Amino acid sequence: MNKTENSAIYSPITSALTISYKTLSVDGLNIAYREAGEPGMPKLVLLHGWPSSSHQYRNLIPALSGRFHVIAPDYPGFGNSDAPDPSTFGYTFDKLAEVTGRFLDHVGFRRFGLYVQDYGGPVGFRLVTATPDRLEWLIVQNTNAYEVGFTEAWAGLRYKYWVDRAQNEATAAGLLELDVVKATYLTGSSRPELISPDNWNHDYFVTLQRKSGKQLQLDLFYDYQNNVKLYPKWQAFLKRQQPKTIIFWGQGDLFFTPAGGEAYLSDVPKAELHRLNAGHFAVEDCGEYIAQQMRRFYEEKVGAGGAVSSAQLA
Repeated sequence: MNKTENSAIYSPITSALTISYKTLSVDGLNIAYREAGEPGMPKLVLLHGWPSSSHQYRNLIPALSGRFHVIAPDYPGFGNSDAPDPSTFGYTFDKLAEVTGRFLDHVGFRRFGLYVQDYGGPVGFRLVTATPDRLEWLIVQNTNAYEVGFTEAWAGLRYKYWVDRAQNEATAAGLLELDVVKATYLTGSSRPELISPDNWNHDYFVTLQRKSGKQLQLDLFYDYQNNVKLYPKWQAFLKRQQPKTIIFWGQGDLFFTPAGGEAYLSDVPKAELHRLNAGHFAVEDCGEYIAQQMRRFYEEKVGAGGAVSSAQLA
């Protein structure tokens, strides 16, 4: 036996496609995040939806990291980030955006492409309306910014919970059950067999079943009405700034109508809109297509268009 060969210790082989799982302290909170790609590449931020976390981007990240420096954080109370008690931490979208903005400052993401899905929209639009120079380009995927975007699934929140929280909390809490989380993933998908059960199990047992997990989600459900009040501001931002925008819209979304995706074109008429035969979490069954089109769009409309790269500003 060759003792030299058998005593060697090998280190993991990494590349731009390798995802790192990290945490960073932001205002005393441990914020979990996934990161991949070379720091010199154009920067790309992926903001997740409800009730998921950066887990929803586990396949999209390596598909993009050969071209971008990608980062995807978990908001407080979601995924593997800390979940402080709602009695001492205000779970509002203002607060999620504040923590996310400070997180991005800490990791040096000063200018970036922004992918927003579901809750990612209220968080992301707050960030870029406050500091427009951060936004290099915009990727919208089933996140609402228009009244026409609400399906009937919102009726219990909009017309009951937001009107009288105390009397209708049980109605809102019904949306936090495992069967609803599962339906959020599967509804509208043309290929449900492509969607891993790990998704709803992760969201339910990691995020919703943690201590105070459902209470903090109820707080965010109630605060969502303040997002609707900001729709005119976000629309004005889009109309004024005309960001280079690509939209992916799952046509069978349980929560957001196809009209909600079309509405962006009224304010950003040059945006690309891709109508997908998918549901709320379109990256699950259309992820390869989304990644391919994002890379193409960046090369044709952003990188090749003379835009200042994030690497130059880092």
